Amino acid sequence: MLSVLRVHLPSDIPIVGCELTPYVLLRRPNKDKSVISEDVSESAPIDGYFLRYKWYRIQSDKKVAICSIHPSEQATLQCLGCVKAKIPVTKSYHCSPKCFSDAWQHHRVLHERAASAVNENGNEEEEIFGRFNSTGSGVTNASLAFSQSSGSLANGTTPLYPAAITQRNGSETWFEVGRAKTYTPSADDIGHTLKFECVVVDAETKLPVGPSSTILTSRVIPAPCPTPRRMFSVSGVDIPGHLDLDGRLSSSGTFTVLSYNILSDAYATNELYSYCPSWALSWTYRRQNLLREIVGYRADIVCLQEVQSNHFEEFFAPELDKHGYVHTLLKGLEKIAASADIPMLVCGDFNSMPGSAPHTLLALGKVDPMHQDLVVDPLGILRPASKLTHQLPLVSAYSSFARMGVGLGLEQQRRRMDPNTNEPLFTNCTRDFIGTHDYIFYSADSLTVESLLELLDEESLRKDTALPSPEWSSDHIALLAEFRSRCKG
Repeated sequence: MLSVLRVHLPSDIPIVGCELTPYVLLRRPNKDKSVISEDVSESAPIDGYFLRYKWYRIQSDKKVAICSIHPSEQATLQCLGCVKAKIPVTKSYHCSPKCFSDAWQHHRVLHERAASAVNENGNEEEEIFGRFNSTGSGVTNASLAFSQSSGSLANGTTPLYPAAITQRNGSETWFEVGRAKTYTPSADDIGHTLKFECVVVDAETKLPVGPSSTILTSRVIPAPCPTPRRMFSVSGVDIPGHLDLDGRLSSSGTFTVLSYNILSDAYATNELYSYCPSWALSWTYRRQNLLREIVGYRADIVCLQEVQSNHFEEFFAPELDKHGYVHTLLKGLEKIAASADIPMLVCGDFNSMPGSAPHTLLALGKVDPMHQDLVVDPLGILRPASKLTHQLPLVSAYSSFARMGVGLGLEQQRRRMDPNTNEPLFTNCTRDFIGTHDYIFYSADSLTVESLLELLDEESLRKDTALPSPEWSSDHIALLAEFRSRCKG
């Protein structure tokens, strides 16, 4: 008969909102006893057998809090300052005094922003965390108190069915939470262990044959949530943290552009990024984290780099379609075309540092014939240097931080700029490299910069890590600029 040889998970650390798909290895009851790994459903049995799956959540009477910095660790202390400031409770827990001390430079920003928001409008949680909570999984504000299961559950494409208490052993209760091969942990699962069960079933009698195969996960952790990045007006006035997309579209000729190298899954390996936890490098985790971030920016035009074709077709295209994207672009262009000449935007990761020949050509329209990048030209394609010119009035959007007036927060942003090139100090930050490769260029004769997404500094990334990290799922940071078209005449 059909038999289960092995069951395992790509990662034993389950994260809220990220699919868990076990790998099940089967042996067929044929002569050569071939080994297969595909799903065997009731609607398509093999040799008279199919697989039945169940997921369980174990709920203990003992409450467990998760460290906000090391989510795979249990918390041992809580920051009372966070509690008093009404910062989401999940951000207040730490696994050790050293953990809290090491994270203080990053952690105190939460306190400062909470105090600032209270002083300004008394609505700190919506101001600071509202933008990401509005698009995320709700994990940030999830209580760590253990809730009882609701009367019915839905998970992925699994039909609704009543939650059943299947077993109670001492202080532990097992709840059935899923009946499909794939399960997506919810906020109710935080702090709990999950169990996956797989058993071979006779297609005719519908009865299990042979023992079931099971696997236990570690405790479910909330998806790490970075401190949201704010938009700054180049005139010096802070824009509220909640970006009002509809409000901007109603203003003729105003739109936002996001440029983001999301780090191809092919490059996100433990060898290249050994400092990042393996579960945070897995594509099932990173794709959800990236999607939350991208959608949270609410950009009118999204330019992504290092997107694998299958990931675009199978994930990003259908998910972004749910948020109105291929449609918002057309509406935005419609407004721009009606009010000004069609502008030009050049966005992306150019793998070129500020001051390099490619950057100089884009920013200045020409390259010095004696530029060091032109010295080596074995194929003779860079000569004469006079052909390396263009007449497009392109300007780097982020140079506005260096060129504009004074204002709240702008001085801090200037400190994150290179005064020699008027570009960010970095847009790519790993253990082995830190520098700028990403740019948004625009045609200055038809567009003006209204506001820019704040730049990060090394303190914001925590001194004990680099990119990618559990909070930021790419080794690059996103760039976001808001533009207004210049009126004709």
